Amino acid sequence: MDKKDTRLLLPDIHSVEQIRTGSQNALKYVSLVTLTVQNAALNLAMRSSRTQKELFIASTAVVMAEVIKLVTCLGLIRFEEGSWKKTVKNTHRTVLVNFWDTLKVAVPSFVYTIQNNLLYVGATHLDAATCQVTYQLKILTTALFSIALLRKKISAIQWVSLFMLFIGVALVQLAQLDKPHMIVAGREQSAFVGFMAIFMACVLSGFAGVYFEKILKGADISVWMRNVQLSVVAIPIGLLTTFSYDLHEVSSKGFFHGYNAIVWSVILLQALGGLLVAMVVRYADNILKGFATSLAIILSCIVSVYAFDFVLTITFCLGTSLVMASVFLYSSKIQLKL
Repeated sequence: MDKKDTRLLLPDIHSVEQIRTGSQNALKYVSLVTLTVQNAALNLAMRSSRTQKELFIASTAVVMAEVIKLVTCLGLIRFEEGSWKKTVKNTHRTVLVNFWDTLKVAVPSFVYTIQNNLLYVGATHLDAATCQVTYQLKILTTALFSIALLRKKISAIQWVSLFMLFIGVALVQLAQLDKPHMIVAGREQSAFVGFMAIFMACVLSGFAGVYFEKILKGADISVWMRNVQLSVVAIPIGLLTTFSYDLHEVSSKGFFHGYNAIVWSVILLQALGGLLVAMVVRYADNILKGFATSLAIILSCIVSVYAFDFVLTITFCLGTSLVMASVFLYSSKIQLKL
């Protein structure tokens, strides 16, 4: 090929690069919207489901979310493998033959099950906006467990952001002092009970995430198969939790008592939301995820004002602003020189 022919190809190569760059930018914005909507929708739908007159049994919803996640992941593995025969063979080998590896996820599976049940308790006693802001404490707990278990180092700017996060959540909780007990849908709600449930969920989330990273780091297993392992262990743990704490209610009312479109939307968001986020995170850097979290908080606050008669106060707004700033700061690449 002569030089003239080479020059003729250059515009085409340049066009391909432009298309590729444009596609990557489009995927980033899609990721931003997806992460924002998923974060806000789950929180708002969960709060809505816990303010209905006919209250469903939360532990059953946790089990159903795991069942849906298991079926979905098996379907995705089937799509990758090309046949059910290969899917069954690989699943059998990974989950049953390598039983010790599956057993390793028993701890995070148990912790995640308790965490998900606590989130329902939090959504029962706290409004969606307060719940959303308070749950950002998982950043702090994850950082502390990362230091303790993984010996990770936290930069100076990240320490500053974690301090801001703590102060912000404290201010948000102070805003709830004037309404420690409320009656919603005929049931009494306690801001303290709600806060303790979300706080414990954050502690469990931080521990489970770091523990999972520690024991399974470097394992050559797809994210779908890893979720199959988690669900296989989580479903019996969830059923044990249901029949240990809610046996009388399940026996008298039924496993699916109180289920409606809103409840199923919460279950689907819990089951598929995490998988969806796992797919889009590859196109979203930490800064974009920080933006998504902040936008989700703002969206939750706006919807709560109109849908749940939530009253914004100066203290709440100040605390929320600190939390959003800390989330963005923690995920940024800014370095603080001391």
